[in-house]
Amino acid sequence: MPADLPEHYFRVRENGAAVFRISTENRQRRIEMDEIATVNVKNGNIKPHGDTDLTAEDLTAIGNWLAARQAQLALREVDDILRALDHLNLTAQWVQSRATDDQLDAVTDPLLLAMHDLRSVLVRKKADRLGKAEG
Repeated sequence: MPADLPEHYFRVRENGAAVFRISTENRQRRIEMDEIATVNVKNGNIKPHGDTDLTAEDLTAIGNWLAARQAQLALREVDDILRALDHLNLTAQWVQSRATDDQLDAVTDPLLLAMHDLRSVLVRKKADRLGKAEG
């Protein structure tokens, strides 16, 4: 089994990951995980942990993980928006078919404000894109 282990493990955190180097080169053949760095997904910063000197292999592995993670998060972001679109449609159906007056009183103003805000941003961004396409 130890031969199947990757050389690095990435413990996902809020803004990125803690990076560990995996080793089984000890008497007991136990898995040892030594923290070697932290990586920030948003800005790409890689900070060595303590006095660790990162090798070229470490930096390559971290760079590969970072690129894959950023792509994964971008896909999730679009998927989340598409799910929100589904929820908007389900909400419209709920309002039309099942919502009580008390339920509508509880959600109408917050929904209208959120939808107005979203519409304003979408219209402004579309106008910016059309302006760039023409210019």
